[in-house]
Amino acid sequence: MERALELAEGAGRLGEVPVGAVVLDASLAVVGEGSNARVGRSDPTAHAEIEALRAAGARLGSSRLAGCALVVTLEPCAMCAGAAVAARLDRVVFGAWDAKAGACGSVWDLTRDRMSLHVVEVVPGVYADRAADQLRDFFAARR
Repeated sequence: MERALELAEGAGRLGEVPVGAVVLDASLAVVGEGSNARVGRSDPTAHAEIEALRAAGARLGSSRLAGCALVVTLEPCAMCAGAAVAARLDRVVFGAWDAKAGACGSVWDLTRDRMSLHVVEVVPGVYADRAADQLRDFFAARR
């Protein structure tokens, strides 16, 4: 989570919503990382989680990331939770809850839906205060 928070900080400095993500393999080595890049790339899919999953897939040479975990500073949205399911991740670990668009237990729970093609373990609230403070500070500076 420390690395994800660093990536989020960097995104915030670039004017992106400060969200960072890393993908860890079974040995806990980082195999992919990303931060929000929607504004800079004019790409609505350039969420931190998607960037990290793409990097991990490229590094591992597979779209299936079984045995891997996604660690992200903010609860994933529906798109990112769906990508975690499609990638067959073992787990998603996140910091702050997203009461507006979260899809790992707050608004929706796509990762653990029994109708899903794959069920992903969810570990919420890791460094939740730090992640929430980072987001709060970012938006407070823009108001």
